[in-house]
Formats: sequence, C-alpha cells, structure tokens
Amino acid sequence: MADLRVGGLSRLSTCDWPGDLVATVFCQGCPWACPYCHNPDLLPPRGQRELPWGQVLAFLEGRRGLLDGVVFSGGEATLQAALPDAMRTVRGMGFRIGLHTGGPYPERLADLLPLLDWVGFDVKAPFAEYERITGAPGSGERARESLRLLLDAGIACDVRTTVHPRLLDAAALERLRADLDALGVRQHRLQPFRATGCRPDQLARLSGDAPCAARPA
Repeated sequence: MADLRVGGLSRLSTCDWPGDLVATVFCQGCPWACPYCHNPDLLPPRGQRELPWGQVLAFLEGRRGLLDGVVFSGGEATLQAALPDAMRTVRGMGFRIGLHTGGPYPERLADLLPLLDWVGFDVKAPFAEYERITGAPGSGERARESLRLLLDAGIACDVRTTVHPRLLDAAALERLRADLDALGVRQHRLQPFRATGCRPDQLARLSGDAPCAARPA
C-alpha cells in the first residue's frame, strides 16, 4: 500500500476542529478547481514539497497524550486511496480522527465513516449549481450524496460554506438553504471569502475583481 501523499503539516491547530487541539495533515491532490481555493499548491496530485508519511508519524508519536486528535484536510483527502490505512494507523496511536471534505467521492466517504469522530463538510453552492464553482460536472450530486451519508451516520459535523459575493449572491444562498433543509441540516455556517493564498488569475477572471494577494511563501 502506498504512503499518504502529504503536502503540509500544521503541528498545532485550535481552529481546524473547533474545541479540540489537533495536528492537521494536508493531503495532496483535489479533483475540483474552486476559484477561491486558498491552498492551490495542494491541487495537483503530486506536490513539489511533500512530507514523507513516516516523518508525519514520527511527529505524532511524540504528541501522544498532548493532542486531542488529527484532522486530515487538503486538497481533498478522500482523493487518496491510502487515506483509510493512514487513519487506522493514527487512530491506533490513540488520536481521535477528523476530516475536512467537500464530498466528491461518496463511496469512499462511506467506507471512512466508521473511522471518523468529526467532519468539517464544505458545501460549495446549491447542488444544481456546483459546476460553476468546482469546474467538475456532476459534482453537486456527489456532494449531496456524501452529505446525506454523513448526516445518516450521525457523526458530529460542521457544515459550512465559503461566500464570495460574486459567486454566491443572496438568491443563491436561499436556494442553498432550501437544499440543506431538504436533507435535514440543522446548523449551517457561512464563512467569508478571504483572499490570502487564492489563485489571482482564476478569481479575477470569474468575479471581475482585481487579483487577490498571493499566499506568503
């Protein structure tokens, strides 16, 4: 089994899993191309500065009893076939497991659900309008199915949407709320778009705004 491809590691985070002290593993690769992505270096399946998975595990070994859990983020962590084994290994070290996902692979998410303690689920838009955000045909239906599976599993989750006013206006947000109500989502959090790290060419082309600032190296 291949090792997890890791594009970055946050050794201590208080915001990636609200209420918990965690390390965040940023997995390389994403099948979507959202214009406001603030981790564009993680979009390709292979990164220029990947961390060896063994190095990540060695770091976590020294944090047993000090951290509450480990969050697998991205990119899109469920892209990688190595993710389930990586989660099992980390759970075996005594850590709780969190996941950040947009839900592009419902069948893979279904297999991961028994391993998860918490999920941060990114809803991009009304499900029928996903393609204009992700650039991927059929992405809305896959996200809807993933969210349905997550809700049915009863796992603690944070359902949130990044709002850029040129990409999601008030009418679109109302359509999104109707979609989420139909699934039984009780809490939905809106988070404002932040320019740091986004791809200036993509965002400027889609929104008509001036290019945003590049992410610091």
